[in-house]
Amino acid sequence: MSVAFGRNIKVDIYGASHADRIGVKIDGLPAGRPVDMKKLQAFLDRRAPGRNAWSTPRKEADAPEIISGLKEGVTDGSTLEAVIYNTNIRPDDYGNVITVPRPGHADYTSWVKQGKIETGGGRWSGRMTAPLCIAGGICMQFMEAKGIKIAAHVCEIGGVHDEALLDGRGGLMGSLRQTGTDFPAVSQEAGELMKEKIASARAEGDSVGGQIECVISGMPAGVGDALFGGMESRISQAVFAVPAVKGIEFGRTEMFGSENNDSFCIREGRVETVTNNHGGILGGISSGMPLVFRVRIKPTPSIGREQESVDLERMEPALLAVRGRHDPCIVPRAVPCIEAAAAIAVYDMLLGD
Repeated sequence: MSVAFGRNIKVDIYGASHADRIGVKIDGLPAGRPVDMKKLQAFLDRRAPGRNAWSTPRKEADAPEIISGLKEGVTDGSTLEAVIYNTNIRPDDYGNVITVPRPGHADYTSWVKQGKIETGGGRWSGRMTAPLCIAGGICMQFMEAKGIKIAAHVCEIGGVHDEALLDGRGGLMGSLRQTGTDFPAVSQEAGELMKEKIASARAEGDSVGGQIECVISGMPAGVGDALFGGMESRISQAVFAVPAVKGIEFGRTEMFGSENNDSFCIREGRVETVTNNHGGILGGISSGMPLVFRVRIKPTPSIGREQESVDLERMEPALLAVRGRHDPCIVPRAVPCIEAAAAIAVYDMLLGD
């Protein structure tokens, strides 16, 4: 079973967390565009599990194999298909999860829909963001060739905030600099506090969520449309493909209208705004200012504490303690996933509203 997104390109993701492979097919990519596989692998490594002390210990190489669509590293106009082979699967970790749904997961709703619970979360698992990042990483390369860059950063974990990452015009001051910390764009002090929060949650068999901010710079004005064709609508649809996302906000909303409205000005012969409270989008259309949005990431639902559930076969109460290998905080690994989802949506719109 697969799911697809896009109007001008079609991104079709298939597979499941504990299947032998997961993959993506991309139709509609222009021919003649080079794809830097080393750069793509570096992007995937940012999302991959088992790379640091606060992520799941499940280790996967996440090295994509290109099946079709590239000839000598250049798109040939045919369907680009890439697969990642799952090599470190331990379904026995899930015990009675096949009949007892895990709180906070899609186990119950997927059982209602398809009559079974898949180990590892199946196609509802965060594992499926790996092929999402393949597609998004390729789209990012194509956009960077046109001077459009996407960069996201952690701005809050478990109530610990990193302040002053944006300048007055909405451009990044954080994720485009080296900070000496493991979290993208987070100051050293905030990064250490965030890691302490994650370590504390893990020690208690719990988890924490947080917030990610994403900025797209170099966007031309005039991309997007009204209503369902608006940039907010289409970016949001793509971003919600990341299973942990629970909310999204574009620009700033906490002001009076007199403060929130951005005055127009002329800079170097171009129409711009003095501030960027609108987040680079007006009426669903890009204004030419940096596009800024924030997403809320929920706490990882797989926790070690015993929780109340039900046995769906016996229709009686049941207790469940989730075993296996899971992130006490998914926020850092979700950063490239947000970049990838935004890249797919924006590149699709750049090819034609």
